Amino acid sequence: MEKKINDSSPPDVEVSNHMDRNPSPPSSDDEEDSVGDSIGSTVYSKHWVFTTLTKLIEVISEDSSSGEQDSGDLDEDLENEICKVWDMSTNKDVALFLQEFKAPEILLGVIAKSKCSRLTEICVGILGNMACFQEPCLVISKNDDLGEVLLMLLSDTDPPTLLETSRLILTCLKQAEVSGTWADRISKAQSVRDNLCFIMTSSTNVDLLVKVGELVDELFQVDEDLMTAWIKGDSQPRESLSVTDSENNEPAALHLVPCVLEAAKQLRSDSPEGLDVYMHIMVLLGTVDEGVQAIVQWADGGKEIWNFLFDLTCSDLCQPNDPPLIVQEQKTLLSSVFSIMSMMFVSQADQNYTQIDKNLPLVGSIMRVTEHLDTLKVKNPEYCSPDGSDSDDEGDFHLQILRDICCEFLSHILSKITKENLLEGIKQGHVTKNRCLSALRHLLPVYDTSVNSLLAAIGEADRTLADTLQKEAQRLRRQS
Repeated sequence: MEKKINDSSPPDVEVSNHMDRNPSPPSSDDEEDSVGDSIGSTVYSKHWVFTTLTKLIEVISEDSSSGEQDSGDLDEDLENEICKVWDMSTNKDVALFLQEFKAPEILLGVIAKSKCSRLTEICVGILGNMACFQEPCLVISKNDDLGEVLLMLLSDTDPPTLLETSRLILTCLKQAEVSGTWADRISKAQSVRDNLCFIMTSSTNVDLLVKVGELVDELFQVDEDLMTAWIKGDSQPRESLSVTDSENNEPAALHLVPCVLEAAKQLRSDSPEGLDVYMHIMVLLGTVDEGVQAIVQWADGGKEIWNFLFDLTCSDLCQPNDPPLIVQEQKTLLSSVFSIMSMMFVSQADQNYTQIDKNLPLVGSIMRVTEHLDTLKVKNPEYCSPDGSDSDDEGDFHLQILRDICCEFLSHILSKITKENLLEGIKQGHVTKNRCLSALRHLLPVYDTSVNSLLAAIGEADRTLADTLQKEAQRLRRQS
């Protein structure tokens, strides 16, 4: 039976706003007692935390032994108290105190015995907050039993639990001291790949999809070998709770590329930031030969991927009525999309869907981006410096990357463009004098051959435009 992820959180729970839903954390009211009872420099009470965790241990032990705990039921008073601990754990002093109090081991025991999704979510959330600080993160990451349980939780069907689990693992992966430990642990856990793929391809929970995307993106940046293994399917689980074949009750294979694409489609209208994450995952896949093959060989030679990216570019990104500043806002997403399409254009040159006559709106979109980059450069000379000089401005750095990717992609297209392509492009308004002039300024002197191809084709299509571009090209070449 196929498991399904229920994307409906409990009615009284706001998953992304737990800081607002909980009561204020307790404090030491007696000034004399607070000196020894306060946690670090806070007013939070050590005794209260000790009492709360002890009560939690007692309750979970009693419920576990009696079998009375219901998967959807958690005592309201207990929930309020451990939610206070959850909120308090965002404080470094509290996180260090919880570490000293062996909270990771305590919470591991609770998670292992818990039959209540809400309780599991809160416990993992506390660990996630603790992991934001280096020392607690090291302690959590070195606990192999805890690591194993957390990876198993990725097969859970409760979205809030999956969200907090993904957040915790992502937080640990971003810590250089333990990222390798987690990557190695994940590579040995055969179920992780399929569980994450299942979430990407089946969930409609935006927050969960974004967090899982961030987790996969970070994981692939940490360990390229693991990414390659996942592409090949070498980490395919022998047993999985996620997806099964209805005939033989065995795990059905989930291919990585279509799962990433499905998540991107889901987030297209709901989360531009999430879409950006999944497009970057696709870029990472394209950095290894196995990934390139997985992209271009899937679903009719990659046609479905190309069509999605084409529609995204021509319908959503940098539209004709958008101001030039839109390029600054969409720079990382545009870079990822154009990078993937450029790779596909070169490797799938013989495919019908990559032919220039079918992609004239795309040519216009790329040229529009270079035109907007020119406008930004005039208003802000530090942007997109042609010499690629270093800058402390992050916006300048990402715009330079976008410029380089646009130039490379455009050079591939122009090297194959024909008189007929240009005539139709001019007729449809995708190819204009200003866009061509802008393209020349970006392409020269690095892509001289592609510029010559453009000039030759335009010479046959529009003599007046060709003369204008020839003069500009000569001027640019003299300056270089």
